[in-house]
Amino acid sequence: MKPAPDFSLYDQDNNLTSLSDYKNKWLVLYFYPKDNTPGCTTEACTFRDEREVIAKFGKAEVVGINKDSVSSHKKFTKKNKLNFKLLSDPKRVTIKAYGSWGPKKFLGHEFFGINRNTYIIDRNGMIVKEYIGVNPKTHVAQIIADLKLLQKTKS
Repeated sequence: MKPAPDFSLYDQDNNLTSLSDYKNKWLVLYFYPKDNTPGCTTEACTFRDEREVIAKFGKAEVVGINKDSVSSHKKFTKKNKLNFKLLSDPKRVTIKAYGSWGPKKFLGHEFFGINRNTYIIDRNGMIVKEYIGVNPKTHVAQIIADLKLLQKTKS
C-alpha cells in the first residue's frame, strides 16, 4: 500500500474534482488513452454497466482520467450515457504521478502515451490494488472480484 497522489482536475461538466472529494469512499481510478476509440469505449461502457455493482463495495466510485479536453469528455459521456466522472489532465501531471505515462508501440511505431492502468484507492487515500496494462474487455470483472475481497479484509 502507498498513498494515492493527490489531484485536482476538471470533469466533463467543468467541475473541479479532487482526491479529497472521495475521502471515506473507495475509488476506482482508471487511466485510458483516448475518448471515442474502440478499447476505451468498451472499457468506459463496461464501467457504466457495472457501476451499481461496484458502488455496493464501500460506496465505491469510478473516475476516468486522460489528457483529452473537458469538451471531448462531455461529448464522450453524452454519446455513451456514462454515469461517472471523466477528468481532463491536458498537462499530464496526474497521469505521470500515477505512472500511467510512458513508452508505447503501435504498428511498429514507438511513442509516449497514456497506459491503460487502474488503481483501487481505499477510504484513507491509500492505493490498495494496481492494474497495469489492462484488457478493456475483462478488466471490470476483475475489479469487482478484487473489491469483494478487499472489503472482506478491510471491514
